[in-house]
Amino acid sequence: MIDGHGDDIFRYGDMVEVNFSTNIHQGVDHSNLMRHLGTCTRLLSNYPEPEPRSVEARLALNHNIDADNVIVTNGATESIYLIARKKAGSDSEIVVPTFREYQDACKMFGHNVSFITEQNFYTGKRPDCRDGIVWLCNPNNPTGKVFARDYLLDLIDSMPGKLFVIDQAYADYATAKVLSIADVTSRHNVIMLHSLTKQFAIPGLRIGYAIASATIVSGLKKLRMPWAVNSFAIEAAHYLLNHADEYRIDPTMLNNEARRIASALKRLGISSGPTDCNFILCRLPRPTSAHLKKWLVEQHGLLIRDASNFETLDDRYFRIAAQDAKSNDRLIKCIEKWISL
Repeated sequence: MIDGHGDDIFRYGDMVEVNFSTNIHQGVDHSNLMRHLGTCTRLLSNYPEPEPRSVEARLALNHNIDADNVIVTNGATESIYLIARKKAGSDSEIVVPTFREYQDACKMFGHNVSFITEQNFYTGKRPDCRDGIVWLCNPNNPTGKVFARDYLLDLIDSMPGKLFVIDQAYADYATAKVLSIADVTSRHNVIMLHSLTKQFAIPGLRIGYAIASATIVSGLKKLRMPWAVNSFAIEAAHYLLNHADEYRIDPTMLNNEARRIASALKRLGISSGPTDCNFILCRLPRPTSAHLKKWLVEQHGLLIRDASNFETLDDRYFRIAAQDAKSNDRLIKCIEKWISL
């Protein structure tokens, strides 16, 4: 895991008042969940399920698939490392810039890693036709790009020898159509990653899952460590899935806010690309994003994501996840002040 990856709010303690660095909406009320978990103190004194099969069964029921098509993991990240381990030594092509854990997991298990830029991938540069793996985030982190469903399915079907790992952790935030569960379970060469962390805004509990053919899932389950998902994460998953209607994300509202932020920053000379979800990738007219990040958190309690450690990006890039309108306005005004310094 690279230094500076992801949400590093742990570095700042109580300094952070609004967290724009994580791609998760911060306005979720978890008081009912916390009260429920407070009644489950018995979980502290007992081991969890060696394998979180009860959650797998519940997800299978929700998605109308067989439990053999689901593996629940310690965050979607564990799935990434299990896949890389299962396919150790493979040729892996990664569409970049994107989540660095694909790259790190592949290198850990001896993959031959190459990159395809998001732009080249979407304008016709297809992966190598040999056997291997293609890693793709959809919507892509950090750009917010959703790849057209028909395009992806055509690509997947045209390369039956390739394994496509499609990370849809942010699917609940997407305003464009992403791959469906049926798209995956009807094919033998696709793994779809999902994240209850993102869906219910619970990154501290670390619980995600992958869906694929029974053969692929069986191979991954054989590599999974026992007790990888803790008791409170399992209990929270059941509670949240039982109360999913209370945790509806409004992707259109958040995407509108993200685009509004982008428009405001453009007037300050800060560029950004189009986004199909709740976050935007921005580029400063002058370096560095690290300076902006430090100034925002120390002077105003606002945390952004320094994106310079994404493959192909430099020290002028940063990422923002839209929050409520008031917080977004506050961020815009603070960045305007920094630009004028």
